[in-house]
Amino acid sequence: MTARAHSTPTYDGLIAFYPCQDLAATRDFYTRDLGLKLVREQETCLIFRVAAAGYVGFCQLEATQPALAHHNALIITLLSEDVEAVYKRCLALGIETEGAPKHNTKYNIEHFFAKDPDGYRIEIQRFLEPLAT
Repeated sequence: MTARAHSTPTYDGLIAFYPCQDLAATRDFYTRDLGLKLVREQETCLIFRVAAAGYVGFCQLEATQPALAHHNALIITLLSEDVEAVYKRCLALGIETEGAPKHNTKYNIEHFFAKDPDGYRIEIQRFLEPLAT
């Protein structure tokens, strides 16, 4: 039996979708508070550009769906070279955080966590060593 040759697929981007309860509050948080660009607004979904080909999307739960389950393990990580400036912006806007930016020696990053309107943990992070390309 001969192995079939398969080419490695290529991808042009990423959208990670999360459920939300209030589209208006979600839109305000990600555009006004975090400064992301809203690139698609559909009837029940929003898509925000995070990077050249990286997006985060939110879709409103249907009225018949149960409320969001405990989702503290889910983390939306946004990369920034100025973690401290983002932290100060969050404080000025009254966004709940889990403390000031800190150096995480295990992962060699600088980061802090905030909460969005649905309680998702938003990590603002800077790699202290560049990622491999």
